[in-house]
Parts: sequence; C-alpha cells; structure tokens
Amino acid sequence: MKTNMIAATNRVHWCSNCLAMSTRPRIGFDDRGWCNACQWMEKKKTLDWGAREKELEALLDRHRRDDGEFDVMVPVSGGKDGSYVAYNLKHKYGMHPLCVTVTPPLPLPLGDTNLRNFVEAGYNHISINVAHEAVRKLNRRGLVDLGFPYFGWLTAMQAAPVRMAARLGIGLIFYGEDGEVEYGGTTETDKNPIYDVAYMKKVYLEGGYEKIVERAQDIPAADLNFFRFPTDEELARCPVEITHWSYFENWDPYRNYLVAKEHCGLQEADGSNVGTFTNFSQNDQALYALHTYLMYLKFGFGRANQDASIEIRRGAMDRAQAVNLVRLYDGHYPDEFLSTYLEYYEMTPEEFDAALDRWANQDLFEKVDGRWQPLFRVT
Repeated sequence: MKTNMIAATNRVHWCSNCLAMSTRPRIGFDDRGWCNACQWMEKKKTLDWGAREKELEALLDRHRRDDGEFDVMVPVSGGKDGSYVAYNLKHKYGMHPLCVTVTPPLPLPLGDTNLRNFVEAGYNHISINVAHEAVRKLNRRGLVDLGFPYFGWLTAMQAAPVRMAARLGIGLIFYGEDGEVEYGGTTETDKNPIYDVAYMKKVYLEGGYEKIVERAQDIPAADLNFFRFPTDEELARCPVEITHWSYFENWDPYRNYLVAKEHCGLQEADGSNVGTFTNFSQNDQALYALHTYLMYLKFGFGRANQDASIEIRRGAMDRAQAVNLVRLYDGHYPDEFLSTYLEYYEMTPEEFDAALDRWANQDLFEKVDGRWQPLFRVT
C-alpha cells in the first residue's frame, strides 16, 4: 500500500498556490506550478474592469426593451449565483429579466424554499419540468456511460433556455461564472464573452450529447424537446447570444452569497453540505453529492477540494488550512442519499456499485472493504 501510494502521488501533483489537481480536464500549469485558475486570479488584478463594464453596457443596450418586454433570460436555481446575476441585471442595469429553472430530478427542501424566496423577491420566473421518465433514463445512461449522474438534467439546463429564448424572441442569456476560466480549464472565452451551442456541447456536456441524447431511441421525440438545442436554421431566424457574468465583473462567490441572502431571501444549510465544509451553495438537489463523488473517483478531487481552492484564490484561506479540510472531507461516499439513488435509477446496490466502479481511476484508487480508497495524499 505504501509503495502504491508513493507511485500514485508521483503521477499527480497539485497547484502550488491552490489545490487544483493535475488530473483536472483541460488544466495547465506555469513554471511556478500555478494552475490556470490561479493564473487567472492573478490576471484579474490587472484587468481593466471599467472597460469590461462598458462592454457589458453595450451588450445590454443592444438587447434592452423599452416597452417592458423581457430582454434577457437568466437561468436560476434559487442559489447565490443566478440570484446575484438577476439582481444586478434588474436593479443596477434596468433590464427586464425572465428567470428560468429546469427543475432538478431530486430536489431538496432547502432548494425549493430558496427558489420560492427568490421569486417572491420580485422576479418573473418560469419552471420547466421536463418529462420525468425521459430525464431519468438520460440520467441513468449518463451515470453508466459517462460517469455523469445528472447528464440528462444538465443537458436540459443548457438546451431548454436556448430553446425558450429563441421561441420568445429573447436574444440574450446570462449565466453566472465561466467555470472553465474561473476554476481551471479551457481559456477560449477569457477574451470573448459570447459563446455558442457548439461550445456548450463540447465543454459543458463533455462531448456526450450525441452519445446520450441523439441515440435515445426509446424516448418519444416529444419528450426530448427540452433536451434538444434549436437548429442552426432556428437560431439564424432568432439569434441568441449566450454569455457569463464573470467576464464582466470580478467573480466572487461569497459576495454573491451575501447579496442573494440580503436581497433574494437565500438561506444556507444548517450544517455543512455533503462532502464539504461549506453550507451556502449547491443546496438544490440530491444528485450533486453523487456528481462530486464520481468526480472524485475519476480525477482524485471532490467537492471540498473545489471549495477550498476557491477560498484560497479569494484570499479567505491559506493553503495549509485547505489541505487539512480536503483531507478531512474529500471522497465522502454519499450514504445519506443511497436509498434515494437506488430508487431513482432503478438499480440494485450491486448495479449501482458496478456503475461507480466503472469510473474509478485505478491509478489513483484501490478498493478496500467495498469502498474506493485513495493511493495518494493531498500535499
């Protein structure tokens, strides 16, 4: 075991500033050992944010409707980030946002409360409830074939707003942060804030759209409507620009939380969330805990690592404290939701474990007494 651990640790490394791991898809490091997320943190200190705000104002002015009709769409969950974006668009920039939620398949009570509080804070909002059996089948295939347990729901969360915006004549969609740029990934959008459907499929759906959705022959075509993006011809008739707020303003998740708490009724969990030490984000659905556990099995980093790295980059935590927290929390098996997962995916415990085992990186883990244990130690 000790020899295996040394070998595994020698195959991976962590950012020398935060705890981003070399196994993260599309990550890169400079000669200091800083990951591209930390390089971006550094670069943001010298960016001309005033010039970017002018870009934002020009973008909004192109879409602004003086007649009060909806002029921008904001996907929200009731959480901190979408709430923050909607609040600023409405109250700082005078836009008329239509907020949209694709209801997650296993919602949590706190998420329902936060979404209701957000709506009651004064926002126009629609909920999209995709066909239950369709999203369940797509999520199950995502789990088995991609190691991506809410792939169907995430597909709808990307595709349905674009489809609805095109149908309603809303030419602008605003998401929160660009996770690739902010957290270590491709930098394709760090100089160009507008992206398209092809980028969404390639990056956010990890190239699995054709494999999972396009081959879903056993799901009625009508039930796949909210999982399908508009065609190029439809978007030519009703163009939709898609962008992230984090391009135009220095992104700070904790600031977003404080604004959403004060102005949108956001409530945090009573204790820390499953698999991490924080309690104020991703409180809307039970499948997120499984998503981050599979992320851990595939790449060696989980939810606590993500949260700790963000806290380091925003200057709220030192690296030594982050290492201790990651060692304590990362890799938590979500027993709390196991019976829920088995019922939802219609799997036996053996089938469920086999699905997880299929995606465990055996260069990084070995199975001991029925659970995958790391062959590395975070340093």
